[in-house]
Amino acid sequence: MELRLLAPTGALGAGFDTAGFDRGEALRPHVIACDAGSTDSGPSALGSGRPKLSDAAVIRDLRHLLRARAALGVPLVIGSAGTSGRDDAVDHLAALVRKLCRADGQRVRLGLAYADQPAERLTRLWDEGRIRALPHAPAVTRETFSSSHVVGMMGVEPLGELLEDGCDVIVAGRASDTALFAALPHLRGADPGLTWHAAKTIECGAACAVPPSANGLLATVRDDHFDVTVLHPGARLTARSVAAHTLYENADPFRVIEPSGVLDTTDASYESVDEQTVRVRGARFERAAEYTVKLEGARLAGYQTVIVGGVRDRVVIRRLPELIELAQGYFAAKIHDVFDGRVDPADVDIDFRLYGAGAVLGAHEPDKLDPDELGVLITVTAPAQETARAVATFVAHAASHLPMPEYDGLVTTIAYPFSPPETDRGPVYEFTLNHVATGITPTELFRSSVENV
Repeated sequence: MELRLLAPTGALGAGFDTAGFDRGEALRPHVIACDAGSTDSGPSALGSGRPKLSDAAVIRDLRHLLRARAALGVPLVIGSAGTSGRDDAVDHLAALVRKLCRADGQRVRLGLAYADQPAERLTRLWDEGRIRALPHAPAVTRETFSSSHVVGMMGVEPLGELLEDGCDVIVAGRASDTALFAALPHLRGADPGLTWHAAKTIECGAACAVPPSANGLLATVRDDHFDVTVLHPGARLTARSVAAHTLYENADPFRVIEPSGVLDTTDASYESVDEQTVRVRGARFERAAEYTVKLEGARLAGYQTVIVGGVRDRVVIRRLPELIELAQGYFAAKIHDVFDGRVDPADVDIDFRLYGAGAVLGAHEPDKLDPDELGVLITVTAPAQETARAVATFVAHAASHLPMPEYDGLVTTIAYPFSPPETDRGPVYEFTLNHVATGITPTELFRSSVENV
């Protein structure tokens, strides 16, 4: 058996080199698959429905993929449509597929797989004790389901049903990145350990290449190994770079959890065939005793105004953390005074991040930093945009003139590069679920439809 899987890019709309893509097409893959999203970019896409990448960028990539699919006569599988995998994102991407196919005169059987989870279903699963928290998951109540937009992450099974139905193009909602590439080999009876490991290796395109890029990879799955080949001219693959990708987005360097089981790469071996190809053997797939579907949810957290500033004074830099803590009490009193009690200070979050002094790692910063220059990001989050902006105006004013014990008179503590310093961000979102649904069949949380375009 030999199955060739083409991953043209790490994310639909991220772009790819056409020379490399043409090389991949010339190698005649049996399936072209492409991820279109994940939770990497935060909760905004899931909460708002706005994708990370523009339609213009997505159409550019999609046109190439559809034309290659038509020339080869193989299926094209796209998952996590619109970054989030919401139902409306599936419909939007499907509309782009229809438009491009009609413009090129292509006839396709289009399969759509939806992943939205209704609040009523989630509440029932919750009441039955069939929703389980993953590590570090936020607390959940029954109200969480009605206030959140929730998707389930599908595995290979919903995709496989559409492939068996003869679909030329599949646009799926939220899906395991690896399932997009594993679905066809799974149907063809390929070794599951090799299949899932190959899928994991190519899910992000040439992210495991040297140097990493948004370009493509081709995986060739055979009976006892798979080869992964980088397609972009001038890029390389090494045994180490391929092995390292198992760590990407994964807490365990050897075990990758999927809805139907666990990919175990403990005994995998990696061998360089040449500068562009690495051969991989030895992974196993352990089928789970219970099928699980990961649930992801997001909801509106408020409205935000941001302020960006900087400090180039060592005295101010040393004093700023303690002064900010004292200022928070002043800000709370000011909110109560300005709004005459109509706004509860507890409903307004005023956050200072000091870039250069450990803002990225926060309390986990291993080394005490002693910067000469400091970047200051102030975010004000409130239930309404006008409230966030009103609070931000006096926060920006007060923060630029904090009292310095070392100086006599009024001094400037933070310099702002913009006038006015406040910028409205609009609605902001928060994740509400990092859980799994248990005691289910592989397809019962998903629905699909098929049409001829």
